[in-house]
Amino acid sequence: MNPDTFLQLAISAGLGLLVGLQREWTASGATGIRTFALITLSGTVAAQLSETLGASIVIAGFLLVGAMMIVSWYVRAREQDPDPGHTTLVAALVMYLAGAALPLIGVGFGVVLTGGVAVLLQWKAPLHRFVALIGERDIRAITQLILIALVVLPALPNRTFGPYGVLNPFQIWAMVVLICGISLAGYVAYRIWGTRGGTLLTGFLGGVISSTATTVSYAGRSKRLPGSSEVGALVILIASTVVFARVSLELVVVAPDLVGGLLPPLLTMMAAMLVMSGFLYRTTRTGESGLEVDEDPSDLRAALTFGALYAAVLLAIAFAREHLGSQGLFLVAGLSGLTDMDAITLSTAQLIEAGRVDTATGWRMILVGGMSNLLFKAGAVAVLGSRDLLRRVAIAFALSIAVGVTIILLWPA
Repeated sequence: MNPDTFLQLAISAGLGLLVGLQREWTASGATGIRTFALITLSGTVAAQLSETLGASIVIAGFLLVGAMMIVSWYVRAREQDPDPGHTTLVAALVMYLAGAALPLIGVGFGVVLTGGVAVLLQWKAPLHRFVALIGERDIRAITQLILIALVVLPALPNRTFGPYGVLNPFQIWAMVVLICGISLAGYVAYRIWGTRGGTLLTGFLGGVISSTATTVSYAGRSKRLPGSSEVGALVILIASTVVFARVSLELVVVAPDLVGGLLPPLLTMMAAMLVMSGFLYRTTRTGESGLEVDEDPSDLRAALTFGALYAAVLLAIAFAREHLGSQGLFLVAGLSGLTDMDAITLSTAQLIEAGRVDTATGWRMILVGGMSNLLFKAGAVAVLGSRDLLRRVAIAFALSIAVGVTIILLWPA
């Protein structure tokens, strides 16, 4: 007999024991550790026998396990618990399929599926707390992200149009989905932890959601609350530092083959700003610091605006490369980065992949966009914030820009 057969059975038993242990530990009276192990083993054995007896035995086993679990659920509802829930029943059916997946699909798939089941079962309390926290606005944000990702995106043509051959509707909207997804993840984290988080968490979430909005928020707060400038400067600097982590993540997602040439200088800039943030944190009296979030992270109008901006940056870079040379590219990067780092990052990555911009020029354009973004936020603080906040932010941003200029000039070829 093939040794893999016994290995599959051993892994199947282990996976079933894992989920069964969780169920028996957290749900008193529910189907427990031995039953889950047997259910998972049943799926594996049925899948192994299907090579000889056909796929019908796997289907029959699934129906039999489902029937037994439904009967057990019904008896428990009648005799013990008027509301026994459906979680254990569904988990048992999924574990049968996980067991069947080991021979049919592969051990990796079965292990990952089981891990997902175990995490979902264990996260009952946090997930219910999240549901209790969200409101109509949050449901709308999640629904809109699903709409733009699963309805709009597949309907768009995946080919280039327009002048210079750089406008691909599918790719442009895929970037919109990526940015909305990152912002929504930060927004969800804010809804769970942000309102009671400290300064570090506030700055991190501000950078994930929108460092510019965070800067404007704390600039206005420094006028209303004169004593908040110290914490405000720290939050703004942390949020601006996280921007470089955010664009690095975007590059990893959209251009994984380019990260070796693009990320090191950007991460060096981020590291320098992290050091400055750490120094400022050590010298700042911190406490709880709520983040004000007014925008919907997946608002359709904002998505369309970003898509239009992204397309405009693509065209501007292609035009500058064709007619203005490298100086024109940096001018476009600086203007684009004033209010949005995502568009210049993603458009540059796309053009590098297409061979229209070289890697060395590309990361410099992104870094110029980042420094331009710092200048814009300093201007927002100058207009909206207190003098004390402006002084603190100006020093931090001036040092950051000095580091960026040094990297651009001295980074080895």
